[in-house]
Amino acid sequence: MEEGPKKYFTPAEVKALIPELTRVMGPLMDAHSEARTIRSALQEEQDRIMVAGGGILDRESWRKRTRRLEELTREIEQGIAAIVNLGGMPKDLGMGLVDFPYRLDNEEVNLCWRLGETKIRFWHGLDEGYAGRKPL
Repeated sequence: MEEGPKKYFTPAEVKALIPELTRVMGPLMDAHSEARTIRSALQEEQDRIMVAGGGILDRESWRKRTRRLEELTREIEQGIAAIVNLGGMPKDLGMGLVDFPYRLDNEEVNLCWRLGETKIRFWHGLDEGYAGRKPL
């Protein structure tokens, strides 16, 4: 599939997307957090059985948690797709970070938004992350 020219955003364009980003990112972060908790619990159960050389598994509980993890995975995929469709690049679901391509002094960089921010105030280079954010 052939892509068109790369879209670069202005801070004002990203600011206009913040209400939709907020609507998507809050539930996406919640789903990501719950999925991480379930994966950890399933791994602990596997480790417990392996260390014990076998054991009794509550199969119904295991199936229930596995089904919930599958549901959460679909929710996460849909949330990520919604952000990508807006033109953003989700970077950290735990922190609620999204980057948008931007041209700054003829250099390609990223505008950086974090859940809770009401306007775009930061950018960073392509090889930098959240820690490298600089004020616009």
